[in-house]
Amino acid sequence: MSKAKRYKDRDDLAGEHALGDLGQIVLLIIFLTTWIVDSFIINYSTFLAKLIPNFLRIVLSVIVMFLSLYLAGRSLKIVFGETRQEPGVIVKGPFKLIRHPIYVSAILYYFGLLLLSPSILAAIVWIFIMVFYYFISRYEERLLLEKFGDAYADYMKKVPMFIPRLKKQNFHDIDNWYINC
Repeated sequence: MSKAKRYKDRDDLAGEHALGDLGQIVLLIIFLTTWIVDSFIINYSTFLAKLIPNFLRIVLSVIVMFLSLYLAGRSLKIVFGETRQEPGVIVKGPFKLIRHPIYVSAILYYFGLLLLSPSILAAIVWIFIMVFYYFISRYEERLLLEKFGDAYADYMKKVPMFIPRLKKQNFHDIDNWYINC
């Protein structure tokens, strides 16, 4: 059963771009193919790897990928793991800090792979992936604005799309987020 069919009867969800899943799969395949071929076979644009010690690249990569997986897990659990009886804007957990933590987690995971084996060709594909996530995020935000109106518009004013604002309140929210996990 497709994801769309599984969640079509949930009034608490607004929907997603029709090409979102397919686009993510296609871009994943393109990225992994480019990254693997460049990093481990032809080594065409991997000269940056020589500038950073292997140990440091591995440690940073593992940290970024772990953070990515944790962020994805928490965010997916909040969106799909619980049905909200009263449909509304999700403003808890990672959604307190950024509007699209699931997409940010994917972007971070790709970045973690780039840290592991820096490939300029794969980094170019990564930039296209970020642009793709931006456009599907904007589409989904239009759906959310239609469904939740002023509540979502207010949320958009307070919470950034992808990059959290560094201010004292956010650090308090992070502390509460860890406590509530």
